Amino acid sequence: MKQKLFVLLTAGACLAALDHPSDKKQRGTGLLFEAVAFAQAQPAPSGPQMSEAAFKNIQVLKGIPVDEFMGTMGLFSAALSVCCGDCHTGAGTDHPQWEADPPRKRVARRMIEMVNSINKQNFNGRQVVTCWTCHRGAQSPAQTPTLDAIYSTPTFTPTDILPAANPATAGTPPADQILDNYIKALGGADNLAKLTSYTAKGTSHLFGEAQADAAEIYAKAPNQLATFVHQRGGDLARTFDGRDAWVMLPLTVVGEYPLNSSAREGARLDAQLAFPGGLKAFFKNWKVSYPATVNEKDVYVLQANGDNGMLATFYFDKKTGLLDRVVHDATSAVGRVPTQIDYSDYRPVAGVMMPFKYTFGWVSGQEEYVLAEYQPNIPVDRAKFDRPVQRAR
Repeated sequence: MKQKLFVLLTAGACLAALDHPSDKKQRGTGLLFEAVAFAQAQPAPSGPQMSEAAFKNIQVLKGIPVDEFMGTMGLFSAALSVCCGDCHTGAGTDHPQWEADPPRKRVARRMIEMVNSINKQNFNGRQVVTCWTCHRGAQSPAQTPTLDAIYSTPTFTPTDILPAANPATAGTPPADQILDNYIKALGGADNLAKLTSYTAKGTSHLFGEAQADAAEIYAKAPNQLATFVHQRGGDLARTFDGRDAWVMLPLTVVGEYPLNSSAREGARLDAQLAFPGGLKAFFKNWKVSYPATVNEKDVYVLQANGDNGMLATFYFDKKTGLLDRVVHDATSAVGRVPTQIDYSDYRPVAGVMMPFKYTFGWVSGQEEYVLAEYQPNIPVDRAKFDRPVQRAR
């Protein structure tokens, strides 16, 4: 449990306990190889705020926006199964020294430079080798294969870019047919077009926590979506207003920050899936891959590339035609940053099959949502989709 918690809870939650000392379990979760103490107040930038402007003592991960920096921290955590306290001075205390340079942080900088050099010299700068390539959840990469690994059933880890399947020989329908069946399974294009807005209420259970928190969802066609979770230390929020996307985390070093580039495209895709009638047109390069098994279900697999390098993979239940899982990856300085959403318990709402359960997994945690009700086609305040504001405590 401890190792899984370190992998899933990363920089977004790393300071959750610093202003909330009573919650000892949350202290020190996350990872920040580069110092993440805020720099002194600066004038608001005209474009995305870069890591070196937001944080102190950034030496290697310069020239990337804050959201990409935070995603990079999450990839470090996942690759090595470590947390802030493993590399930073005073992490998990009331007086962390994020800008300090302990030995492990200096090693991490050299590792970044090494990986960048390997990719530059051998792969024309493409991110073929990443931290995960060697570490795979271990601080010290394994050098020798075990015999159990050789002679037992292997653990299959798919590549990021899935191979294309020939529908004629793989027994897989073409992409258009899979997507059309998805629309039919949801209730048909006419019913989807009639659903123009909705709100939903339920609970969200954060990985590693004992209790669930109240959650609210607001959606407005064609592509506006907002999720709020009222956690004990403050609100978690993700909003997309049709153009801009924001993330807000309670009691963290960043607080809230905008999503940029491929991460923003991922938020736009999430909002589109709230009204999936336009999903087929969202991508222009759908590719059918080989069938797979997800959550003990046989699924058809589609993959497509979005703008700014965003990669998305969809898993559709062969029997029902409904979407079981979507994974979209954003780019970062050290590899792709994944977000995974698993849908289940579909029920009709205003003639449209809607998921009453879903799991949202990203590098700052995993949240299991159980919705009690949907209210379709009701007015939704436009301000719900704006930059989120933390509630007063």
